[in-house]
Amino acid sequence: MGATSSDKTAVLDLARWPTAEQFVTRCCMKPRTPGQELEARLNRDFGPGNEFYQDFCRYIRQGLREGWVAETEITGPEYRRGKIALPSERTRYFSITTVYMESPEDGVLRGEYHQHPYGEINCVVPVDTDDDGKQKKKGRPELRGLQGWQGAGWTSPGPGSHHYPEVRGGALVSVVILPAGRICYEAEPGRPQPTSV
Repeated sequence: MGATSSDKTAVLDLARWPTAEQFVTRCCMKPRTPGQELEARLNRDFGPGNEFYQDFCRYIRQGLREGWVAETEITGPEYRRGKIALPSERTRYFSITTVYMESPEDGVLRGEYHQHPYGEINCVVPVDTDDDGKQKKKGRPELRGLQGWQGAGWTSPGPGSHHYPEVRGGALVSVVILPAGRICYEAEPGRPQPTSV
């Protein structure tokens, strides 16, 4: 169960992008098992207003301006993906991917259905705000996690979970951190979720 042809993004050349290099260094946190408990902890201890979260947002917004965040179109400019780093000793064997999603004005953008064999950690970064978190545009972008809709903050579906990523209310970047880089785009909708979600 690895990535399939649906995942056509190339790995970013960090030597070419100093800000991306700094971002990867900042991403390297202590390994944790994805799931409800981690999601609650990340939102409580590292959510909006926390220096770690605010750094993530600054790097991602700068990366969008510089062109190294979510640079590969999946279905068009409203749904893009970019591999920042593959699993390695440096990243504590997590991969780091950025996904840009922008919903239609009064609707929901639905991404590709996929499964997380070892779980998934997502840092949700609204891009319609400035680096201080103030709204630049009307709306409040949210990513639909398995616990419901999440604005600025974190989601963390557990091992074996599967879903369509969905966004409403504007544009955001999801920083996707995957244990061992494992993701499967061959998952089929309709199967029951594991108890870990």
